[in-house]
Amino acid sequence: MTSQGFFQARPAPPQPEPHEAVEWAPRARLALTDIPALLWRERWLMLATFLVIAVMGLGFALTLKTIYPAHSSVLVRLGQEYVYEPRAGDAGRGAVPNNDQILESETEIMQSDALRRLVVERLGVARLAPAEARAYARGTPAEREMIVAKLAERISRNLKIETAPATPVIRLTYQSSSPQLAAKVLNTLLEQYLIYRRTVLLAPRVGALDDQRRAFERQLAQEDAAYQTFLATNKIGDFEADKTALSQLSAQIEQQQYANDAALREKQGRLDAINSELAALPAETSLYRDSDPTATTALATLKVQRAALLSRYRPDAQPVQDIDAQIARLESVIAAGRTQQAGAQRTGVNPVYQAFQTEKLELTAEIAGLRQTADALDDEMNKVTERRLRFAQLEPQYRSLDLDRSVLQDSVKDLTTKAAQSEASQQIAAATDDDIRIVERAVAPTEGKSLRKPVMAVALAFALFSALCAGLLRMFLRPGMPTPASAGRTLDLPVLGAAALKQPA
Repeated sequence: MTSQGFFQARPAPPQPEPHEAVEWAPRARLALTDIPALLWRERWLMLATFLVIAVMGLGFALTLKTIYPAHSSVLVRLGQEYVYEPRAGDAGRGAVPNNDQILESETEIMQSDALRRLVVERLGVARLAPAEARAYARGTPAEREMIVAKLAERISRNLKIETAPATPVIRLTYQSSSPQLAAKVLNTLLEQYLIYRRTVLLAPRVGALDDQRRAFERQLAQEDAAYQTFLATNKIGDFEADKTALSQLSAQIEQQQYANDAALREKQGRLDAINSELAALPAETSLYRDSDPTATTALATLKVQRAALLSRYRPDAQPVQDIDAQIARLESVIAAGRTQQAGAQRTGVNPVYQAFQTEKLELTAEIAGLRQTADALDDEMNKVTERRLRFAQLEPQYRSLDLDRSVLQDSVKDLTTKAAQSEASQQIAAATDDDIRIVERAVAPTEGKSLRKPVMAVALAFALFSALCAGLLRMFLRPGMPTPASAGRTLDLPVLGAAALKQPA
């Protein structure tokens, strides 16, 4: 009795007739201890499955090439191209993005298909894909475009770009089966990137600014013509200057009127006072009266004689005392006024009256002149007031024209300045790349990476798993009871004996 074969607990029941349906077919119940033996029965199938899959996986692994990764890094800093400059006005001027936004922008530029196409055109198809060089040389423009697109897509698959948060550095890795080609492609990509980013970030806008400036200049010419027509129609040289001059002239005339009125009132008052004085003054008066100087002459003669006597006599001498007595009597007579006698008298025009009359005439003439001046000032003030009212009526129209001109002038000036600044900025940016620095250029790598061993290991593991799955599937699909123990568990009967399965002749 062997362990290989089908075991029976009792004679097999008679087979049903072909026309009879099988009412019950028990399913074999297996234990874990049965699986190794059952798998060993399927060893040839498992071995064949393992060998087929393993050979295919190992063959595929042997076709894989060694990949050489070239590395490079770029330092990105804030540059003028990221500073917001409004095309008109100053709203938002100087706004800048944050560091992560700048890195994302530069990364998108590095990953752009246009940049990869520039790299393909710079290196050439023959260098990037020698196998396709002949097809590219003989192909039509559409076929060449397709080949360039495929090569650009290949560069995209082999290119890896990494950034780190809060770090202004972009790291680039390019893989190729040729170490020299990997370094060359990566360095060419960086060189073309420095050129291409200028066309993206520093797009020329000087032409647009010039076009807009010329449009504003045409509008400004129309506004200037309307402005000049307005001034010529209203006979105005300079509205603001004329308005200011009229205000100053009005103030001067008003001041002159005040002064003229004050002078007129002052002179009229003087004239009234002189008229009242003239009414009380006589027109004629005594001009002078002659007087008799005899007593005075005699007194002077006596004093001369006394002086002569003093030269000969003492003051207490009798002759001196006699002449002193005469002098005293004559002085008392003169003091009493008994020696005055009416002399010749002359009358004529009263000088005071005449002076008042003269001043009256002068005041009358001055008052007449002041009144004429007042009339002239009133007429001049009326003309100035009328002119100022005219200016007040024209001012809204003037303000509208002047505002339009001022806005257009400022716009033209601002656009001219912006165009000059933009052109200078583009020229400076085209000459330098201060905000982008290549920290590390790619060099030909000396060590490569190969996926042969990992692929071989995966292929062997998959072959082993597939062989096991094939054995298990075959094991479960076999009919009958594979072991005596499974037969006993399935039929719930003890196994009394087992016979070897007879192979068919």
